[in-house]
Amino acid sequence: MENRVLLIVNTRKPTALELAYKLMGWSKKRGVSFVAPSHESAMLGLPEYDWNISINPVDFGIVLGGDGTFLRAARMVMDYEIPLYGINVGRLGFLATGNPQKAEEEIERILSGGYRIQRRRVLRGNVTRKGSLVHVLYALNDLVVTKGPLARLIEVESRVNDYFLSLFPADGIIVSTPTGSTAYALSAGGPILPPHVDAMVMVPICPHTLYARPLVLGPDDMISLIPKSDQKEIYLTQDGQLGYELMVKDRIDISLAKDKNVLTVELLEDNYFDLLREKLQWGNVSIRQGEEEW
Repeated sequence: MENRVLLIVNTRKPTALELAYKLMGWSKKRGVSFVAPSHESAMLGLPEYDWNISINPVDFGIVLGGDGTFLRAARMVMDYEIPLYGINVGRLGFLATGNPQKAEEEIERILSGGYRIQRRRVLRGNVTRKGSLVHVLYALNDLVVTKGPLARLIEVESRVNDYFLSLFPADGIIVSTPTGSTAYALSAGGPILPPHVDAMVMVPICPHTLYARPLVLGPDDMISLIPKSDQKEIYLTQDGQLGYELMVKDRIDISLAKDKNVLTVELLEDNYFDLLREKLQWGNVSIRQGEEEW
């Protein structure tokens, strides 16, 4: 039986396009049928994927790009239970972990069953304005309330389960999943949460106080963020890719989604802590001759 695989590509990266064409040639010999979303379909000449999965299922999705491409792919498949495997032609690669030089070999391992599926939690953000729900957003990495381009602080009231927590004067506030804890939240001083930890983290961005600290919350908690500043440019960003303008006193209720998640494919030999050590270069020191290794 022929395997059907969804191919999602960052078509703005020449290296990703080159790898896509290489895999398309390989797929014909291997008996793999690639299908693609509409944009990639037009660019690569592949059949367009019909999102009616009851009549047009795929086994899994291959993402060619960096973590940004993976986040875009995650939003595409969030309603469809399609596992994703990312092959990194970007920079850091916490989500797209595959090696482009070994792409065919790694896909072969997946086709032969040498993988496990990880179910990753996503955030759900409800934006309420004057008592009316105006946006419902889902994010694999993070939802961020942030200021505009002017160098002015904003004040954001934060509540947990509707109990008042603080009024932060800051550049903004990040609410992150474990998956997103190694992204913007890490740069802002947040903790690293392995993806199997059922939690979320709130991290102030450049707070104008010595006492603001990241806060880890549980799977049933809800964080509410309410901009209090009178400045006009305040935004909510979704995975750093989509932005929504906020009004003063808008309320953003953020929790771990109960109705959606993202499935990722991990090769059996891969390990999250090996990935951390590699990407963050932990312990990347050479042992001089004659010294013991601790």
